[in-house]
Amino acid sequence: MCPETIVPAMQHQDLGLNVIETTRLHLIPCQLRHFEVVRKGSEEIRRVLGLEPVDGWLAFPEAMTVGYERLATNSALLGWWTYLFVLAGEALLIGNGGFVGLPDEEGRVEIGYAIAPGYQRRGLATEAASALTAFAFRDGRVQSVLAHTLPYLNPSVQVLQKLGMQRIGTVHDPEEGEVWEWSLQRDQYVTP
Repeated sequence: MCPETIVPAMQHQDLGLNVIETTRLHLIPCQLRHFEVVRKGSEEIRRVLGLEPVDGWLAFPEAMTVGYERLATNSALLGWWTYLFVLAGEALLIGNGGFVGLPDEEGRVEIGYAIAPGYQRRGLATEAASALTAFAFRDGRVQSVLAHTLPYLNPSVQVLQKLGMQRIGTVHDPEEGEVWEWSLQRDQYVTP
């Protein structure tokens, strides 16, 4: 293997990474090298990660720079930060998401997710969000999982409702303006 090559996605389990596996997805936690590769583009993703990025898999490209910088200054975020969403068995990179950071002092974590347009409406966002939620609640520090959506009925709202999340209010997001805040408490969580 050449020195700049990362082990292909389906072998990341052997590296001790907390790959989250579902029926149809592998959620691979981004290390610094993953961020570097993604920031270089599709050809580098194919060459180094052995994944085929589908059109629109990365809804917010600027998040890769921010993600890299945050992880570079706080390695404890690994596993509580950005994940690549890979369609199991096909090595297709179809989305990304993860957590906004470590559990806070009140035991709250926030999840986010994005799926490429060509793979939406297949239950994959629900599967990814459910897997992130299950991962979070396996950690005894986590008392609630939060999420934010635009303030109207949309597919993300449906995803969160399927997880059992309740809308708890409206908050101001510096980039999006008013957003709905959702929460699922540990004592309300039903293991899938």
